[in-house]
Amino acid sequence: MQRPIMAVTGDETDEETELAPSHMAAATGDMPTYQIRAPTTALPQGVVMAASPGSLHSPQQLAEEATRKRELRLMKNREAAKECRRRKKEYVKCLESRVAVLEVQNKKLIEELETLKDICSPKTD
Repeated sequence: MQRPIMAVTGDETDEETELAPSHMAAATGDMPTYQIRAPTTALPQGVVMAASPGSLHSPQQLAEEATRKRELRLMKNREAAKECRRRKKEYVKCLESRVAVLEVQNKKLIEELETLKDICSPKTD
């Protein structure tokens, strides 16, 4: 079994490099070989990438931001809890109303059953 061959281009610098598969492997059926290429996007000399926006704040600003986020989260949670309690009350009222209707219906059915029993049962006088 052949090992991949590494080809190095002449214009390497201290930048990161990437491996690109060579097209020769497809033609020969061997394991792919790789060529080292310099990255296509490089920053101009003297340009420095900025750190993430969060690291530019002072500890006091970070604490204030955390406090603000916490207060916002708590406020949203209170509103959600309030809405949940309102929906639960509405649901319970609906169930209580249904129970009342079913109790009345049940009472009527029991009375009807008693009436039918009286009509259908043989009278023994």
